[in-house]
Amino acid sequence: MLVASCASSGEPTSAATSAAARGGTASPRPTTTATAPQTTEPTPSTAHGSHGPGRPGPTSTKVPLRAGERFVTLAMPAAYTPKPPRAGTDDYRCFLLDPKVTRDSVVTGVDVVPGSADVVHHVILFRVPPGQVALAEQKDRESAGQGWTCFGGSGVENQGASLDAAPWLGAWAPGGGERVLARDLGMPLEPGSRVAMQVHYNLLAGTAPDTTAARLRVAKQDASRKVLSTVLLPAPVELPCRPGKTGPLCSREAALADVQKRFGERTALTGNYLNMVCQGVGPSPTQRCTRPVTEPATIRAVAGHMHLLGRSLTVTVNEGRADERTVLDIPVWNFDDQGSRAVTPAAKVDTGDTVTVTCTHDQGLRDRLPAFEGQPERYVVWGEGTTDEMCLGIVMVTRP
Repeated sequence: MLVASCASSGEPTSAATSAAARGGTASPRPTTTATAPQTTEPTPSTAHGSHGPGRPGPTSTKVPLRAGERFVTLAMPAAYTPKPPRAGTDDYRCFLLDPKVTRDSVVTGVDVVPGSADVVHHVILFRVPPGQVALAEQKDRESAGQGWTCFGGSGVENQGASLDAAPWLGAWAPGGGERVLARDLGMPLEPGSRVAMQVHYNLLAGTAPDTTAARLRVAKQDASRKVLSTVLLPAPVELPCRPGKTGPLCSREAALADVQKRFGERTALTGNYLNMVCQGVGPSPTQRCTRPVTEPATIRAVAGHMHLLGRSLTVTVNEGRADERTVLDIPVWNFDDQGSRAVTPAAKVDTGDTVTVTCTHDQGLRDRLPAFEGQPERYVVWGEGTTDEMCLGIVMVTRP
């Protein structure tokens, strides 16, 4: 198990922009990590779909139901029209959905279908076990309209304690499609559980009504499958304004205050917390976080997440040691290709090993991306918004 020492994140998984939108050409994916723990691989978009037209529609399944599997569809009861709950241009909304599971089950595949594709930045499906259903229902009742505001996580789980076993059933970001797990893997779902579907709406692209849905592959829990867990590896973001650029948000203090205004105190504190536990290097385009492994695990798949200013991302086991192994290498970040990648062969880690996520961002992209038109120059810190930034490694493991 990886020590839960870095602050939590409700993002997948989510971003930067495609090479086409940046005006460049995409580099081929490295072959050292293969392609995701699934049997289908969607074709990524060539445009920055989260901030304009061009995102392809949902992929149709190429994998028929396997023995013992059935489909369960989770859908909003009605369309939701996004609106910013605070200042800013981002709405994070959680919807409580019932998979109607009556026996011990496992989820063996997830297909998220964004309804209003231009405004949906990411989707995460959070498992809500029976003991937390009442709290989730209370949050839903107390919030006007469908669902509730949920920056960070779902607001139901203890995010800080869940970094080593995040309650994710699946996530979608541009480039995603149906994800079908290998036959020996499953994500447990207890009888009476619910699913909190978090949708991040990017209102820079409009406020069209949305009916995002998800389809789960569900099978009976048995001894044939290992439990697949999600480990989150966040790192700081400390990107100062460019030389010669000035503005009211070019001080770190002003930037943190702006993040707090838009997303609340918890998000604002995340930046400082990450710097403390990750031993941040101060203002720099490249940041990292190294965490120790405290119990044996096998890394089956990895993914990364940044926003619009992302340039590159890596996840490395035992960085700087003789047995160093890079399990994820994205030399050219592509917002429209955020799918997970299988680690082949799987990487076994043990007590005393480390896992490091490293991200590089580039303020120069502000001049090249439509999303930043009219946006003031700013010191960029960890934030939930589309034009804020993140550095997140997503590591999927099995444990003895």
